[in-house]
Amino acid sequence: MPTSSRFSPTVAAIDLSALAHNVAQVRRCVPPRCELIAVVKANAYGHGSVDITQALQRLGIARFGVATLEEGLALRAAGIQASIVLLGAVFPQQLSDLIAHNLTPIIHEPTIAIALAKQLPSSIQPYAVHLKVETGMGRLGLTLAELTTLLGSTEVKGPLRVEGLMTHLADADGDDHSFSDQQLARFRAAVETVHQAGFTVPLIHAANSSAIVRYPAAHFSAVRPGLMLYGYHTLPPLVSTPELRPVLSLSTTVAQVRTLSPGASISYNRTFTAKRPTRIAVLPIGYADGFNRLLSNRGAVLVRGRRAPVAGSVCMDMTMVDVTEIADVQAGDQAVVIGQQGSLAIRADDIAESLGTIPYEVLCAIGPRVTRQYLPA
Repeated sequence: MPTSSRFSPTVAAIDLSALAHNVAQVRRCVPPRCELIAVVKANAYGHGSVDITQALQRLGIARFGVATLEEGLALRAAGIQASIVLLGAVFPQQLSDLIAHNLTPIIHEPTIAIALAKQLPSSIQPYAVHLKVETGMGRLGLTLAELTTLLGSTEVKGPLRVEGLMTHLADADGDDHSFSDQQLARFRAAVETVHQAGFTVPLIHAANSSAIVRYPAAHFSAVRPGLMLYGYHTLPPLVSTPELRPVLSLSTTVAQVRTLSPGASISYNRTFTAKRPTRIAVLPIGYADGFNRLLSNRGAVLVRGRRAPVAGSVCMDMTMVDVTEIADVQAGDQAVVIGQQGSLAIRADDIAESLGTIPYEVLCAIGPRVTRQYLPA
């Protein structure tokens, strides 16, 4: 893991012991022989894809899911030789790079299978692929008719090897389980179609984090944990969930403290005006770092163990918070954006709720210029 003595005022601290704990919780939810395809797309949900993948390898995980060719190439460039499955769309123009770096594509369109088979040199045939069946998500995927045709094609009986069959559940974290039940029934029909065609497919997977917890029938021979690895879930309150630990905390450093007179304003468009003598702490974090502009005049951070509300508009690079009620705040103090300070805590899902979104977005938005520091397991 990279280390540096260079000071960074804004830091995302990644607790690898929390990651290990969450992996153990995932494993408790699934049968012993069920494989984990750890989802590390979107920079491992903001946690740093290379370091997280390396940490997950040390925890015994051998398969990883990314969304794009570029994400897969970044892992290969870091020396990661494990199985990497591209869960997103693959285009014909990308196939030569995909083959050269031994990345496993999801076949969501019959023409991709044909194009891939044509480009494969005989020396690396058969080439592993996963077939994605559309069962109700309404995104990428093969219809049952397309799957049947593809299974009878020369491509999957020669140059290609069907290593996996998958689908994606649209409502696994919803209040009503009926649609997920329908999707799983359609997927089981697809699995039966594959078996009747004479294929033995080692990796059959449908379950994301929510389905890992909620739908044992969706476990099959592999699952795809994502958000759960990083310490969060989006399941309804009445669903019994494992005890997860947030892996990431985000903090910044007070750059300056200034006192405003009544009537003085703060930040762009002067959306905050002081009604009393007001002490303002300036923080070197903004929406380019993932601190959403919608938190203007409504979000908060923790300073000296107390909540400091955002004052004025969040800027690209800076945010101001009101520390009038917090004694002795000075430049150099830590301000916690996500995490715990004293007896108070702010979680990514707390921020998400205030923004009307989901913790995925809050975590993924943490920008690349925020330094990641990895705490050992």
